Amino acid sequence: MAAMLEGLRIVEISSFVAAPLGGMTLAQLGADVVRVDPLGGAADTGRWPLAPSGTSLLWTGMNKGKRSVTVDFRSPEGRDAVTRLAADAGIVLTNAVGRGWLSHAALAEARPDLIHLQIEGRHDGGAAVDYTVNAEIGFPLVTGPADHAGPVSHVLPAWDVACGLYAAVGLLAAERRRSRTGEGARIRLPLYDVALATAGNLGFLAEAQLGRERPRIGNHLFGGFGRDFAVAGGGRVMVVALTGRHFADLCAATGLAETVGELERLLGADFAVDGDRYRYREALAALVAPWFAARTLPEVESALSGTSVLWAPYRRFTELDLDGNPMMGEIDQPGVGRLRAPASPLDTGEREAVPAPGLGEHTDEVLAALGLDVADLRAKGAVA
Repeated sequence: MAAMLEGLRIVEISSFVAAPLGGMTLAQLGADVVRVDPLGGAADTGRWPLAPSGTSLLWTGMNKGKRSVTVDFRSPEGRDAVTRLAADAGIVLTNAVGRGWLSHAALAEARPDLIHLQIEGRHDGGAAVDYTVNAEIGFPLVTGPADHAGPVSHVLPAWDVACGLYAAVGLLAAERRRSRTGEGARIRLPLYDVALATAGNLGFLAEAQLGRERPRIGNHLFGGFGRDFAVAGGGRVMVVALTGRHFADLCAATGLAETVGELERLLGADFAVDGDRYRYREALAALVAPWFAARTLPEVESALSGTSVLWAPYRRFTELDLDGNPMMGEIDQPGVGRLRAPASPLDTGEREAVPAPGLGEHTDEVLAALGLDVADLRAKGAVA
């Protein structure tokens, strides 16, 4: 089976998470993504976490399946090489700021139908990163225990991730239009707007505009019944009853159907309805918690197996079974060694985990294919 994006080439000039993830998403679907870095690498070249060798596990994780070129961004020859590469590919993905020669206007002079997607911090041109955007949007003040006073920032760079996936979709949409009309595109993608749009799409903004302040509820599921519970022998599980059927199965599996039914009668509630399960979540959790506390994890698994109840144990990254998922393949990553690493989560019937390149590994082959004299560029210090 031919790769779905075979024949599509993208020049990526980027660092950190959002733009590299966008490029890797396309590379894992078969696009030829050429990441271009300055000599010595961009700011994320040594970003933590690190392998024992000092190689960045973030950099290798975000650049799997790409080709790598390094040039001197400050030299006329280096800039010319990047401009030619962008014109040849016709698609540019970047989050580089302060470099006018990489703008859509400048590069489109060499390729009028250029597709150029620029990831920015804010729509007004201001700087922002995932962690500042998250603080500003409001999520840290509705995250955590009800009695916690300060903000709780999560460790997942959710807005970077969403931004990278939006970038991939945006480039594919623009390329489809160009294939029909011949038109290029200038696309701006502010990180703040990604977070703001997501908050709006999930109802957080509408809720606030209607005068409602979202409360902190710890690990409870907002608007329904779900929470973490301790199990015998240590450890915790997350249990979620999204529907009336889920909740009925939970009550039956725990032997609490009659007790919960009596509570329902006394309260005048209807636990088949999401709102009532949420409204009386503390009382319901108090009934359910002793059942979990009296059982080990294998006993919980046995009791809930075959039911519709949604649940999972809390695990550390070191406890995950990386061999049990066909998405995970073994790669030999330069600078790191042999690892289990993910291919695309999009199962197209044929996918393979591919290592990230060494920094600048493909400089000669990529630039030579443009007809450039690489030896001359190297003599001038324009390439490493």
